[in-house]
Amino acid sequence: MSRSDDLIAEYKKTGSLGLLPSGHFIDGAYVTPSHGSRMDSLDPGKGEAFAGFAAGNADDVDRAVQSSRKAFDTVWRDTTPAERSRILWKTSQLVIDNLDLLAVTETLDSGKPLQESMGDVRGAARAFEYYAGACDKLEGDSFPLGPHYLGYSIHEPVGVTAHIIPWNFPISTAARGLAPALAAGCTVVAKPAEQTPFTALLLARLLSEAGLPDGVCNVITGTGLDAGAPLVSHPLVDHITFTGSVQTGKTVMKTAADEITRVVLELGGKSPVVVLSDCDHEQAITGVLGAIYENAGQICSAGSRLVIEKDIGEAFVDELVKRTAKLKLGHGLDKPDLGPVNSLEHLNKINGFVERARSRGANIVTGGSVASDPATGKGWFFEPTIVFDVPGDDELAKEEIFGPVLTVQLADNPEHALALANDCQYGLVAGIYTSDFSTAHQMARQIDAGQVYINEYFAGGIEVPFGGNRKSGFGREKGLEGLKSYCKTKSVAARIT
Repeated sequence: MSRSDDLIAEYKKTGSLGLLPSGHFIDGAYVTPSHGSRMDSLDPGKGEAFAGFAAGNADDVDRAVQSSRKAFDTVWRDTTPAERSRILWKTSQLVIDNLDLLAVTETLDSGKPLQESMGDVRGAARAFEYYAGACDKLEGDSFPLGPHYLGYSIHEPVGVTAHIIPWNFPISTAARGLAPALAAGCTVVAKPAEQTPFTALLLARLLSEAGLPDGVCNVITGTGLDAGAPLVSHPLVDHITFTGSVQTGKTVMKTAADEITRVVLELGGKSPVVVLSDCDHEQAITGVLGAIYENAGQICSAGSRLVIEKDIGEAFVDELVKRTAKLKLGHGLDKPDLGPVNSLEHLNKINGFVERARSRGANIVTGGSVASDPATGKGWFFEPTIVFDVPGDDELAKEEIFGPVLTVQLADNPEHALALANDCQYGLVAGIYTSDFSTAHQMARQIDAGQVYINEYFAGGIEVPFGGNRKSGFGREKGLEGLKSYCKTKSVAARIT
């Protein structure tokens, strides 16, 4: 049996995993919360609690921030880039060594199929590997001031960084923020979502095992109100990286203004997948299915709007419906095609969108109902759903559902498709399927989005900057642009004669 098989067997026998931490991670160790409060973490595939964790508050947050401030001032900002690189590289290896534990834990916490969690953990390892190679590449510039002056710039770490991590991609989002922050010489206080606390806690331990000094990475668990709000408002926090909803992002931004704290916001999306008549149809069908049904559609960059030319729209959607009907639902540990959504609250939100559309007479061509695990009758599932020929002003075309619901919009021609794609308050990503190289790149330039995929949705990796426009937020993560988010530039000009 593999390690993951052993862990799955343990969970099925005991209803939990014995290796899961129960406290915050502060100063290099797991610690009990200041007031002893705890919360349950629920398995979305069953709708049942499987473990408990610390419910933090402002006192715990202050302890963590003070720890990170001390570590920044006394140790980490002056650690050589080469040494930071060695620690991040070792972390990437430890993440792979613990692939099974991290992936099984991610699936139990988030609900996503185990094969997707395995991919997320490998991606997290790659993030630490990538930024390990960037630590000693943060080079400044020199300025041509003439023979009597020397001018140059230095990239300095911003200081203590707060990371608010969402529940849909816990380990992926943690790694894409922590790795560049640590590479730049910043310290970290991370607050994972209360629905998915464990992989961030485990990741902090692996960083410590890799040699990260105590206090450089601290993790506080608890609710957004009790732990997240005190973190983003703490006066010793120099930078906030937030991934989550638009409404919460607005609150974070307003709070940050009180201390003039830097922010990177990665918020919602209603991303279009533009399919033109001349595309490779098989390639496009495969891409559209993956764009909306990976992680049960709970992805900020999900391709939740299919914008397709009319002359191929009906036949294309007919094939989508056939393939969607074959998708198997089930508990994430059973490696289904589609897992549960993360919470009962979120399930009700998705169902509300679809029921309101049904009452308006929407053409729901497949799915559209709450479901459960066929093997157990438990869990929070929603059928993979397609709604055909949705008007541009309908809430299904305007609002982020964050679930396995695909909205289809019909376009008269490529120009109309572009107009539909841009007719949205969000601007996170977009996909384009066409065989015409010129059309693809002209449209990529004209679509208002932070990232555009051509002929493969979710193309790219940690090397490619990621972030949104308009109500999808601002700032960039991943790539070297993501590293710059955690740096401040100092310019020096000296008279030398």
